[in-house]
Amino acid sequence: MKTKEHLAHYLNTPLPIGSKTIENRMVLAPMAGLGHIALRELISEFGGFGLLFTGMCSARAVPHENPVLSNVFTWRQAELSFLVCQIFGSEPQSMAAAARRIEAEGFFGVDLNFGCSVAAICKKGCGAALLKKPNLAVEIVAAVRQAVSCPLFVKFRTGWENNPQFAADMAKRFEDAGADALTFHPRVAPDRRNRPPRWDIITRVKKAVSIPVFGNGNLFNISDGIEMVDQTNCQGLSLGRMAVARPWIFAQWTKGKLPGDDIYHFTALRLTHLLSRHYDDRFAVKMFKKFAPYFCANFKFSQSILKKLIKADTMEGIRSNIDILLKQSPETLTTPNLTLFI
Repeated sequence: MKTKEHLAHYLNTPLPIGSKTIENRMVLAPMAGLGHIALRELISEFGGFGLLFTGMCSARAVPHENPVLSNVFTWRQAELSFLVCQIFGSEPQSMAAAARRIEAEGFFGVDLNFGCSVAAICKKGCGAALLKKPNLAVEIVAAVRQAVSCPLFVKFRTGWENNPQFAADMAKRFEDAGADALTFHPRVAPDRRNRPPRWDIITRVKKAVSIPVFGNGNLFNISDGIEMVDQTNCQGLSLGRMAVARPWIFAQWTKGKLPGDDIYHFTALRLTHLLSRHYDDRFAVKMFKKFAPYFCANFKFSQSILKKLIKADTMEGIRSNIDILLKQSPETLTTPNLTLFI
C-alpha cells in the first residue's frame, strides 16, 4: 500500500463482522466524555466511516437507563444501524444483562471495555483491570456471547506488563469465547501515552486470531494509516482523539474529501448547535470545553487560542468566541500539538 488512494480503496472494502457486514473499515474509537451523541452526529454529517462507538456505559446502569435522561446511554434512531454501544463492568451477569438491552434497542453491536486504565474505573475492577484477571475477562466475553447474537467487540490493551505474547494469547481466548472483532491499543495499561504505541504487537494479535482486528494508537495522518495497515495487516483502523480534533477525517481518508478554508470555523460552530440540540446549556458548555483542547491542537498558537475560546459560561458566549477566533482561519499544524491530547 503506497498511496492515499490505495488506503482509501482498502478502507472502503466491505468487512464481515459476526452476522453483519460493514462497508467501510475506518471506525470511531469509543471515548468517555468525547464520543457523545452530538459529536457522533457531527461525524455522521461528514460521513466516510464504517462504525461509530458510544462512550463508556455502565453495565449496571444500562438495563434500567432512560435514554431521554441519560447523557451517555443516548442515541439517534438514524445512527443505530452503525452504532456500537460500549459497556464497562466486572461481572459476567451484569455485562450480559446490559448487552441484552443494547441488542433489544437495535444497536449494530456491543463492545466490552477491557482497555480503560483510568484509576476510577480500574479501582472498581473494570476496564484494563480485567486484564489482571484473564479468566474473568474471558468469562465475561462468554457470558455476553451467550446472551446476544449481535456482533461482539472487545477493546483491550497489551496488559499491565510489556508482554506481547500475553496480548496475543488474550486475543485468541477472546475469539474462542465468542468475540467477533477486536480493537487493540498496543500500550501497557499504566502507560498514559508516555511512550509510542508498539504497532508490532498489533501484528502479533492479528496473527493469533481469525476474526477482524482494528488497529488503534497514534493515527494522526494518512501516512500513519498506510504504515499501520502495511506493518500490521490489521483489517481496519480505529481513530479516537484525531476524530475529535478533525471530525471530517473519515471522509478525508476514505472519500478524498479535502476540508475547505472555513472548516474549523464551520465545525466548531456546528458542534455548538448540535450540543444545544441534545443537552441543556450548562452541560453543552461542559462538553464543548472537553472537545476544545483536541480541536485547538490543530492550530499553531493552540494554547493561546484554547484559552480564549473556552472563556465563556454559555453556548452563546462560546459561539461569539468562535466567530472572533476562527472566522479568519488560524495557521494550522500538519500534526496536532500533542500536549493538548490529554
